[in-house]
Amino acid sequence: MSERFKVSAPGGGLPPRREDACRVGIMRRIAAARLRYCGLDSMLDDVMLVVSELLTNAIQHSGTTEISLSITVEEDGFLCVRVRDGMPGACTAQHPKDTEESGRGLLLVDALTKGRGGDWGTDATGAETWCLLAMPEATEA
Repeated sequence: MSERFKVSAPGGGLPPRREDACRVGIMRRIAAARLRYCGLDSMLDDVMLVVSELLTNAIQHSGTTEISLSITVEEDGFLCVRVRDGMPGACTAQHPKDTEESGRGLLLVDALTKGRGGDWGTDATGAETWCLLAMPEATEA
């Protein structure tokens, strides 16, 4: 699946507009429907977390006005989630203080992907963040 949507460029450190934040939920629903259609129900929770975190990061931190989400089954037994915002800059996991209310999303993505035998990162330009999750058949082998 491949979807693309417009967002407003963020301004002055303000949180994203409500309409832009709602796009994350819309993309989650589209992705969930596609996974169910493909018989990948067992991956729903993990993929929904990855989609939420990567899209939210793109909306909050990239400064872009267009974001794309693609989910593909790779030949090597992995499901690949890609979020492209087209803006350079590597995505890195933060280590917030215990009292901070946010900043743990990429730590969750890291733990989840590694727990599923996968990995995550950004492309050479930093314009795309990707995540590989081992398919159920690949993890049973």
